[in-house]
Amino acid sequence: MRVVFMGTPDFSVPTLTELVSSGHEVVAVYTRAPKPAGRGQEERKSPVHMAAEGFGIPVFTPRSLKGEAEQIIFASHDADVAVVVAYGLLLPKPVLDAPRLGCLNLHGSLLPRWRGAAPIQRAIMAGDSQTGVQVMQMEEGLDTGPVGPGEVIAIAPDMTAGELHDTMMRVGADLMGRAFAALERDSLEFTPQPEEGTTYAKKIEKAESRIDWSRPAADVHNHIRGLSPFPGAWFEIDLGGKSVRVKALRSSLGEGTGAPGTLLGDLTIACGDGAVRLTQMQREGKGAMDAATFLRGAGTLPAAVR
Repeated sequence: MRVVFMGTPDFSVPTLTELVSSGHEVVAVYTRAPKPAGRGQEERKSPVHMAAEGFGIPVFTPRSLKGEAEQIIFASHDADVAVVVAYGLLLPKPVLDAPRLGCLNLHGSLLPRWRGAAPIQRAIMAGDSQTGVQVMQMEEGLDTGPVGPGEVIAIAPDMTAGELHDTMMRVGADLMGRAFAALERDSLEFTPQPEEGTTYAKKIEKAESRIDWSRPAADVHNHIRGLSPFPGAWFEIDLGGKSVRVKALRSSLGEGTGAPGTLLGDLTIACGDGAVRLTQMQREGKGAMDAATFLRGAGTLPAAVR
């Protein structure tokens, strides 16, 4: 089939690779425009952009698809179907209607739970024990379209968002490949989403990444792993006479009680109810390190963190 692929981050690349390796004709790739990055602030192409160039596929980077000119270009690809995986731009109705078989989205949750921008992080932050990936027929609403095949994925108690992300992108690529095989046989079926159980995974804001030690330990643990490795849940600690910001990357439920933020030993920190033990962290300007490495370089620890 003639395919337009639309995606931006690492998460999208395995699905693009699956479609190409399955012999489909990916006639165009749409991705977000290059952005300044790194110390030199040089423009950096997205992972999907780089992959598409490697496959020799034309790449388009419009900043919006709302204009008539961009919509005419999109329609000119004469696609059978468009595949959207973490693209980052809203698709207006003329774009949704242009491909003969519509637009398919690979979504990282079991809809209608966690519609929206950050389903992977929100599922972990909420303490969910399972999530999944689903193929959805796109419509104008926010992740409201009918759903097709899906795969359930268990969320282990200490699994981070990064680990779930990597599992999902592999499972999702295989799922989309199977969906395409069904589409070619005219046997791909979709079911309307129920409204019962709908939740929204709003974008992660910087302000919510600071750890609130007054919350129960289970909530703090879920907060830490849900934001690991990016943007990272952080706290402040006084080391060597100055305040240092530290990202907590891995944790487990610990033992002990005390006022929220109290250091109970072995990087176990009291919460509003129970305690959390930090097992991996990252100081500003340094790489990730385990607890033992952090303690060796920290010197005398204060009585509490903030």
